[in-house]
Amino acid sequence: QVQLVESGGGLVQAGGSLRLSCAASGIIWSINVMGWYRQAPGKQRELVATITSGGSTNYADSVKGRFTISRDNAKNTLYLQMNSLKPEDTAVYYCNARTRVNNYWGQGTQVTVSS
Repeated sequence: QVQLVESGGGLVQAGGSLRLSCAASGIIWSINVMGWYRQAPGKQRELVATITSGGSTNYADSVKGRFTISRDNAKNTLYLQMNSLKPEDTAVYYCNARTRVNNYWGQGTQVTVSS
């Protein structure tokens, strides 16, 4: 089992920055890919960014150049640095961890960007 706890969400004005954190515990060694997803009201959950155990990253086109995903293996923590935030970035952000056989989710953290 893997447990994920997000933090760092909040209210920010357009153009501002936030950093999300996701603390992982449990069978960390089994995780292949970690990522951030988001879900806005009335919309499906969508990929924001992922990072593999080897450090390869992937971003949604809508956040490229503004968001940066990273992980601190010593702290078992995943981060999402979000800059130049836009109102359309408003959503609940979820941390995700994938092993060979399971897919784990955190409880989500709300990010609200005001115009």
